[in-house]
Amino acid sequence: MAVIFRDARRDEVPWIAALFAADPISADREEPSDDAYFAAFDDIAGDPRNRLIVADVDGQVAGTLQLTLIPGLTRHGMLRGQIEGVHVADGQRGQGLGRAMVSWAIEEARRAGCGLVQLTSDKRRAETMRFYRSLGFEATHEGLKLSLPGS
Repeated sequence: MAVIFRDARRDEVPWIAALFAADPISADREEPSDDAYFAAFDDIAGDPRNRLIVADVDGQVAGTLQLTLIPGLTRHGMLRGQIEGVHVADGQRGQGLGRAMVSWAIEEARRAGCGLVQLTSDKRRAETMRFYRSLGFEATHEGLKLSLPGS
């Protein structure tokens, strides 16, 4: 499998949104035809600390993730890498693509000077949690979210 990790193109936004919507856990909160995805893409593309990445396998987009570099004052001003929105197309699962994607993102964060990489995953994804643990991630903190009405 020949994989190229590259920045997503604007014309790939509908495919990426459809990938999110195909996930049973996130399907109820995604609407692939919504123009909001293009506005979000433009914000990500315009921010030098954000990258929306696709995994291109033999010329086909097979997965995606977002890598954000977060500056902070804690830990002596440590830069952190945040990995979000990791999704692999159904036909590509079980072939090591997800592992390659996350490993690539970790190395990119390291090259950028990050002292740690963090991510979150829905608690209903037990298999995903095992996957991240196999890559060396540890559940060291309890994450909390607050949905804001109207957003």
